[in-house]
Amino acid sequence: MKSIKDIYKIGLGPSSSHTMGPRKAAERFLTRVGRPAKFDVTLYGSLAATGKGHLTDKAILDTLNPVAPTEIIWKPDIVLPYHTNGMKFQALDTEGKEIQSMTAYSIGGGDIVEEGEERNSGQEIYHMTTIKDILGWCTETGASFWEYVDMCEGPEIWDFLRNVWNVMKSAVLRGIEAEGVLPGGLGVRRKALSYYMHAQGYQGSLKSRGLVYAYALAVSEENAGGGEIVTAPTCGSCGIVPAVLYHLHTSKNINEDRVLRALATAGLFGNVVKYNASVSGAEVGCQGEVGVACAMAAAAASQMFGGSTAQIEYSAEMGLEHHLGLTCDPVCGLVQIPCIERNAYAAARALDANLYAAFSDGRHAVSFDRVVQVMKQTGHDIPSLYKETSQGGLAVIK
Repeated sequence: MKSIKDIYKIGLGPSSSHTMGPRKAAERFLTRVGRPAKFDVTLYGSLAATGKGHLTDKAILDTLNPVAPTEIIWKPDIVLPYHTNGMKFQALDTEGKEIQSMTAYSIGGGDIVEEGEERNSGQEIYHMTTIKDILGWCTETGASFWEYVDMCEGPEIWDFLRNVWNVMKSAVLRGIEAEGVLPGGLGVRRKALSYYMHAQGYQGSLKSRGLVYAYALAVSEENAGGGEIVTAPTCGSCGIVPAVLYHLHTSKNINEDRVLRALATAGLFGNVVKYNASVSGAEVGCQGEVGVACAMAAAAASQMFGGSTAQIEYSAEMGLEHHLGLTCDPVCGLVQIPCIERNAYAAARALDANLYAAFSDGRHAVSFDRVVQVMKQTGHDIPSLYKETSQGGLAVIK
């Protein structure tokens, strides 16, 4: 597996696969051409079906238009064999003849793969790719998951995670102060501030739950507004891990070093899913986004509360298992309905998964790795209209 830096990408919302990925692909193509007369960019499948709502065209045009006039061609009914998020870049001369081209796929979490390129290409720094093997190493050595990350990544990972944490905190703080209507035409108002203020009027568990909701809403609303966030593991699910970490950091006085270790553990679980299955909503549905984020947050919470490695694995397993089959059906292709509310709900479920596992000794029937396999197969079995095309499910109910 590659670095957990591929799980935590800092960038602008609203979508890692539909905004960050295409922008990255456009930037890569730009490095290979001089100054052509024109660019043509053809979007296929899910990228074309919901690209306007996800600002796919804006991400590409902002990158290429300063160099040469760019035309976006939308082909939602054509799905390229490798992945539904396909795109073809063409550089043309003054006579309209192709100078150079590149076909690429946005495979989730802001990652792109070019035609003919291996999906998991790049530097591999983790020689164990399943939680079963990593858990076995932890049991044998007495180490925890974050120590495995430290061993594989090296000490520089902590500066990276500190930066990630600072961006997450900033998104929470901006989000709970912001007001107004989110862009896109649905008339969705920001709710984080309202939830945050209502939570102050309660005590105990009700206040705690209200704050978790508020923090998740804050980050998700920042993402929907095109603000700076961290993929964890995607833009569409970016509110879950920060909400849980920020809440425990502030309410339980957990210091920053422990937060960073929890981020490392969460990133490791997300990495295993990304390597063995997918975190792309267009490929496996929202179980690969919100489900994986819930698992990551549950693992992080379990570690912060002093859970054993077995309890941490159990927490993550429940976070993902109980999101199996979750569809990705955003209304109008916007990362707003049901995405924002779904982040708040999943953040609470992550804390529930931690609590449930804390009452156990960590032993359970279905392993995290098995759930990852089932999620992958379930994602392939889900009809395409329920995977980020906005052609089925909640997306057609207005």
